[in-house]
Amino acid sequence: MTIVRLLVNLLLFGSSEAGKLLVIPSDGSHWLGMKPIVEELGRRGNEVVVVIPDASLSMGPSDHTTTISYPVPYTKAELHEQLEGNLTQIMSNDLSSHLSKFLLFFNQIRFFQKFLVKNAESLLLDEDLMKKLQDYNFDAILTDPFEPVGVIVGEYLSIPAIYVQINLPCGIDTLASQCPSPPSYVPQRNTHFSDHMNFGQRCVNLVRSLLQHTACKVLHANADEIATRLLHRKASVMEIMGRAALWLMRFDFAFEFPRPVMPNMIMIGGWQPRNRNLYHK
Repeated sequence: MTIVRLLVNLLLFGSSEAGKLLVIPSDGSHWLGMKPIVEELGRRGNEVVVVIPDASLSMGPSDHTTTISYPVPYTKAELHEQLEGNLTQIMSNDLSSHLSKFLLFFNQIRFFQKFLVKNAESLLLDEDLMKKLQDYNFDAILTDPFEPVGVIVGEYLSIPAIYVQINLPCGIDTLASQCPSPPSYVPQRNTHFSDHMNFGQRCVNLVRSLLQHTACKVLHANADEIATRLLHRKASVMEIMGRAALWLMRFDFAFEFPRPVMPNMIMIGGWQPRNRNLYHK
């Protein structure tokens, strides 16, 4: 409950109750969904520090916040080219069978892994920047666990973690939080099943749910190694996420199938902005 009170103070009170908040977002629509609340927290007198890569499709300085950028081994043009190529490949894939949908799932994971690892190494292995963040003495971190870098930073700084997320690639939010997810009722991503599955669909969904843990290990294998090196102990992204103080879930049961949630999960669906020119700026 301490972190809930902290978040309420950050949101509701002025500078007399101001706190220090570290924000590590993910690119694209993930950042656009987080940006309004981050700027509002800064406007109300909180010290908000946003850490972003210097090559980004959508992220940059925002109002009422301090922005710190770190160098990454790719350019904005390269990122745009890779993303566009990946989207073209996804759109051209045959999704007529369960096997093709499953292969698409792992292809997406391989694509995400390339940039997730580059971002994680660029920030977490920058000793000067990590020392600078430590000197701020933040009260909490607000991050999108779509990328593991914010998850690991929060653990390194030993501060409460607030996650803002939607549709993580391998369902790690469900696994890490030990949230019930009955495969006979909750459809896996990219299956296109509803919550009323026939027997065959439930069998396919069960197999997919059993493979979730393996998919998450593949996706975060390199990030786990980086976390272990930084924290000087055996660590994994899933284990760290299991200690989340609060999950702000960016989906709404009005648009998705109802599913079980944990007590520290709060639905905040409905503020997702749309920007058709996102990848052309």
